[in-house]
Formats: sequence, C-alpha cells, structure tokens
Amino acid sequence: MIGAVDDTHRRLLELGLELPPPASPFGAYVEAVQSGNLLFLSGTLPAVAREPKYVGRIGAELSAEEGRAATRLAALNGLAIAKEHLGSLDRIVRVVRLGVMLVTTAEFAEQPKTADAASELLRDVFGVDRIPVRLVYGVASLPLGMPVELDMIFEVA
Repeated sequence: MIGAVDDTHRRLLELGLELPPPASPFGAYVEAVQSGNLLFLSGTLPAVAREPKYVGRIGAELSAEEGRAATRLAALNGLAIAKEHLGSLDRIVRVVRLGVMLVTTAEFAEQPKTADAASELLRDVFGVDRIPVRLVYGVASLPLGMPVELDMIFEVA
C-alpha cells in the first residue's frame, strides 16, 4: 500500500539520510526507463557529483566496511534517480530486484554482507514487506574503477 505523499521522505529523515543529487549518465544511455508499472535503473555507482567516491577492489584497496559504504552510497544514488524520474519515492509499490556487482579480491568472501548494505537501506526506507530478491556477482572491473554497481527494478503505481 502506498502511504501519504511524504512517508518515504519522512523515513529518510528519521534515518538521518539525505538523497544526493541524481547522477547524470557517464555515457550514451539514460538513468531510468519505465515500462508499464516497472521502473528499470541503469547501474548505479558509488559516485558523488560524477566523481567516484570509492575506487579499488574490496579486500585489497578497500576494506569490507568501505565496500559496505560504497554499496550503500550506490543504493542512495539509485533512490535519487528513481525519485527524479517518479517525482516521489512514495510511488514505489515494491523493490522487485536488486543486482549487486562487486569487484573484490579472489580471497574476499563477504560478498553477501557487503550486498546487505543496499538491502538493509531498501528495507529501512520501504519496509520489510517491499524488499527485493537479490543477485550478487563478483566481477573483474566496473566503470571508472569503482567497486560496486547496482541494478534495481521497482514496481511503481
């Protein structure tokens, strides 16, 4: 059920969170496309004002906690893009899918805990009944050397 117009904004404030300005594309693509009642986001990255905030591999140049922080920032960037496209995050009925791509060392084994940073943020903002299914991938590299990229699909009203 969709709440009052300011429910999601109120939850963000209660969590002490502020959405960053929505990112503009790093290439020849759009950040969001709505098809029917689904909103698809392009991969969201841990960048601020088009500048990478985190660069490197989790487990080498970045600690596990820095990996979680990067994942959380990428999720906040995704919410900022969704809000820009929809006008309000209260239009989100459900987070359908969360794909988490992580650049880690071969020895790093905390991918689920790292991905949890995005899942926990989405749970805290939208509630446990609207959290998504999730896929976590280990990859060799991501754009601009960043350690995480998120793929999100939302059901919208």
